Amino acid sequence: MFCLKLPGQLPVKALIVTCVVFTFTPPGISYPADADKGRTRVVHVLEDESGAVIVQTAPGKVVTHRGGSITLPCRYHHEPENTDPARSRIKWTKVTDALQFEDVFVSMGRRQRVFGSYQDRVSLELAGPGDASIIIHNVTLQDYGRYECEVTNDMEDDTGFVNLDLEGVVFPYYPKMGRYRLNYHQAEEVCQEQDAILASHAQLHKAFLDGLEWCNAGWLDDGSVQYPIVHPRDQCGRKDSPPGVRNYGYRHKDDERYDAFCFTSKLNGRVYFLKRFKKINYLEAVKACQRDGAAVAKVGQLYSAWKFQLLDRCEAGWLEDGSIRYPIVNPRARCGGSDPGVRNLGFPDKKFRLYGVYCFRRNDERNDIEPTTKGVKMSNKPTNATRAV
Repeated sequence: MFCLKLPGQLPVKALIVTCVVFTFTPPGISYPADADKGRTRVVHVLEDESGAVIVQTAPGKVVTHRGGSITLPCRYHHEPENTDPARSRIKWTKVTDALQFEDVFVSMGRRQRVFGSYQDRVSLELAGPGDASIIIHNVTLQDYGRYECEVTNDMEDDTGFVNLDLEGVVFPYYPKMGRYRLNYHQAEEVCQEQDAILASHAQLHKAFLDGLEWCNAGWLDDGSVQYPIVHPRDQCGRKDSPPGVRNYGYRHKDDERYDAFCFTSKLNGRVYFLKRFKKINYLEAVKACQRDGAAVAKVGQLYSAWKFQLLDRCEAGWLEDGSIRYPIVNPRARCGGSDPGVRNLGFPDKKFRLYGVYCFRRNDERNDIEPTTKGVKMSNKPTNATRAV
């Protein structure tokens, strides 16, 4: 450590020291590449004033699901400990990009403010002295991501980070017009229309480890284009390449077009197959769900029901985007293959083709829906597809 006393006018009984810390890493020992990356720390030594503030947050990540409540843990203390807690300012922000932040919550003494979509959903945990943790209620898909906890006391401050993860499912999506028709902004829109968000690389990689394979490249939330391959073959990159998530890198968000990888979580409601004596076209399906106090299910809602409801139905049905799909948890003969997943039969003519329909009803609506998971073997492995990139 090399320290330098700064010249200039200083308050009485105050001294500012700038310290540069040099570290040596012994051979054979490695540390995370992003640990304290790009951080420069100035240590202020103030006589008869408050000392350093130290922030501690949870290692790894905290996990919840859509609609749940979660605590983002953050604690702090001062050195020395004789600092008035009322003088500490607590600020939470969400890291939305490499150099962009979204305000979430700020508190100083009894004064508090919650920002944007977090209003009426965020509060301090207040589990004792030095607790800067916040609770997020009714978690949304958009809450997923990285948060910064900053505690400031006079001239001192320190920060820590908390990663909020959601239990969910990743699914590939392309619209009726066909493959590779979406720029980045359109991919964002179609995922939102199907009750989902663009997936992150971490979410896609986890889905790959769970067995997801899709031989078409799709947008992710960071603007990159990737796709997961479990069984390498020449039609999907190269046969002699190892399994993994193929990465095209960051692409032009306006000009280039691919599919989308969407992510959704648990539902505030249920998806069910509407029993009818005859099959119906799309318009009749919309009216049938409405008469039953529900709406035609979206693609993301069907995937969520397949994963969390264990919805298993070997009958093809209309979805809100005009596609025909059905969920299989327990694969069996004449149900579309040997792997679990949501089968996709494409986008048939809405007027003349006849199928069943999958409806979605929220929890605050009627609850007399048909149970569909009794006796079904649990499995979360997605279905495979073999389209060429």
